[in-house]
Amino acid sequence: MSWVGGPVSSRATCVLAPNPGPMTLDGTNTWVLAEPGSDVAVVVDPGPDDVAHLRAVLAVVQGIGARVGTVLLTHGHADHSAGAAGFAAMAGCGVQALDPAHRLGDEGLRGGDVVAAGGLRVEVVGTPGHSADSLSFVLADDAALLTGDTVLGRGTTVVAHPDGRLDDYLASLDLLQRNVSSAMRILPGHGPVLDDAAAVLAAYQQHRRERLEQVRAAVAAGAATPGAVVRTVYADVDPALWPAAGLSGRAPLGYLRL
Repeated sequence: MSWVGGPVSSRATCVLAPNPGPMTLDGTNTWVLAEPGSDVAVVVDPGPDDVAHLRAVLAVVQGIGARVGTVLLTHGHADHSAGAAGFAAMAGCGVQALDPAHRLGDEGLRGGDVVAAGGLRVEVVGTPGHSADSLSFVLADDAALLTGDTVLGRGTTVVAHPDGRLDDYLASLDLLQRNVSSAMRILPGHGPVLDDAAAVLAAYQQHRRERLEQVRAAVAAGAATPGAVVRTVYADVDPALWPAAGLSGRAPLGYLRL
């Protein structure tokens, strides 16, 4: 079923960017977060540098009678961040990110921070793995976890080696699993909202364990290069996705030191 975005709770609305594709699924989810009745909103991942999309995001903010207090980035990949500077100029706000290269203004972000805006409270969790600068955001009052590309609404994510590391990714999944409950929902960077965050994270952990065993078996059977590992382990995946699978294929090789 396709995902079209829209309001998902009294605090969170998804504005879907028009950049669908094999890696972005239905497009990038730009999240508008605001406490009910507040005149200040937080925008997570403005998405690509598409003026019509950025205007649509601003229109959603203005439609609830709010202004943008700040922009938060889950990570710096262009499908999440390329429009951030342009959107910040439209909205008259800053951009907060872990990587200084993607910040606009003096404030950065790191795990353990809390962003407060108009009564809204967003807790920052460092979740490297997909990329070195990946963050997730906990919206406790909404029982929601915004995961960027650490967890997707469909399928599994790429560990973008060498910037992304599988050991970091597995540790991030463990950290999130220890801090969520079945009552929490996942608001991902691509694809639909997922109920039961704990079950989703457990499935992600199981998938990675299975892939690691498949890589071990492929190498034992003679797969001597990352390309050979991909052709063996990802034989059931559309070949159009093999370049991305190649990144994920290198990650377990580094993790296993093979």
